[in-house]
Amino acid sequence: MAVDQCPIYLALAEHISIDTYVWWFRRLEGGARVVRPVHSVRRSLRAVIRMKEPDLETTRVSKSRPAGNQDQRDDVSLSRSEVAAPAAAPESFNLYRLLVESVRDYAIFALDSNGYVISWNIGAERIKGYQAHEIIGRHFSTFYPAEDLARGKPDWELTVAADVGRFEDEGWRVRKDGTMFWANVIITALRNEHGDLVGFAKVTRDLTERKRLEERAIEDARRAATAEAANRTKSEFLAAMSHELRTPLNAIGGYADLIALGVRGPVNEEQRIDLDRIRRSQLHLLGIINDILNFSRIESGQLTYDIAPMRVEQLLSDTVAMIEPLALAKAISVHVTKCPPTNEASADRAKVEQILINLLSNAIKFTESGGHVTVECSLRQDAVAIDVRDTGVGIPSDKLEVVFDPFVQVGRNLTGRQEGTGLGLAISRDLARAMHGDLVVASEVGQGSTFTLTLPKA
Repeated sequence: MAVDQCPIYLALAEHISIDTYVWWFRRLEGGARVVRPVHSVRRSLRAVIRMKEPDLETTRVSKSRPAGNQDQRDDVSLSRSEVAAPAAAPESFNLYRLLVESVRDYAIFALDSNGYVISWNIGAERIKGYQAHEIIGRHFSTFYPAEDLARGKPDWELTVAADVGRFEDEGWRVRKDGTMFWANVIITALRNEHGDLVGFAKVTRDLTERKRLEERAIEDARRAATAEAANRTKSEFLAAMSHELRTPLNAIGGYADLIALGVRGPVNEEQRIDLDRIRRSQLHLLGIINDILNFSRIESGQLTYDIAPMRVEQLLSDTVAMIEPLALAKAISVHVTKCPPTNEASADRAKVEQILINLLSNAIKFTESGGHVTVECSLRQDAVAIDVRDTGVGIPSDKLEVVFDPFVQVGRNLTGRQEGTGLGLAISRDLARAMHGDLVVASEVGQGSTFTLTLPKA
């Protein structure tokens, strides 16, 4: 870009304050008019800006000595350009000026051809912490950490910008107070109409928050990947363990049945009682292992679903018939109170039966003798809802979601130890959601619970 088209150049040409004042003097160098900004007698900035304006008026000015600066003389004899924007200057000139003066989200400043700061805007002050009089005249390498300085990075960036026209980078930079921030930096070479390098425009954005969010996202993804790998390993282990345990348990059950049938000889009453205990324990352990195996299959996505229309009324009658012996043993009544025969759901019948057996078993387990369990179904918008209601101990309101977590049994805290793994409800909800349904609960301690299974209507 030509220097007279750069907003920073135009601002300098109008002498927008880059310190308390901006002082200028001029002399001829090889026939070219050279204007130099000076901020102290001890140290003049190295910028040389070749300007195209007509003759500049000069004025002898005086600048007061800054507080605490004993090296600065009271009177400074300099020539100050009184040039302002020409009366006919376009309105865009003022926009350029506002750009440099007012932008707070970007540090916009100019460097001379050697990298020394010659202008400073309010955004640069906000991002980097330096006021104009503290940084103008210092090399821009001030903003770089020690490791970048050791590698000569600041000078290399200027070399690249001078060679190709611009340089862009992201990296850590240093504020005045020593803290670090992640910056996006663009350095643009400024050349006059003859193609001579006269300086650089530098624009810096503070992207620290974005950098932190990216790092947090990467860390979250890493943790998620680690957790997923651990879950996969756990599921594979549980599946393998379940298969290994089912084989001897099935053998235990089979041999117990053979002995009970008298294949090995006569069995007296006491032995028969012991065999029944062995068989019940074997079935209990087998049920636990089956739950673990099902849970691992669900987690690993190995279950398949045979979705088809099914009559809900028939399914409820069949399921209640299977659970009745368990209910009779505790003197608990189980009834299907309402379910229109026209209600059909779109689901995997075997999976729904598994869910209902679990819900009914739990209802009986957590209901005292003489209690009641009722089942009903109804249409609710585009779904079929099946309610399993009991008169049991109930669930505290703060545990209504916890009961669906794996290996959780709220009933253990309410009625003492209960058999089971605490996987039944977790498996049931996963199965329901895999069939585009859901499983929820409403309950009140001492009043019982109602579990509602919803399934898509056929």
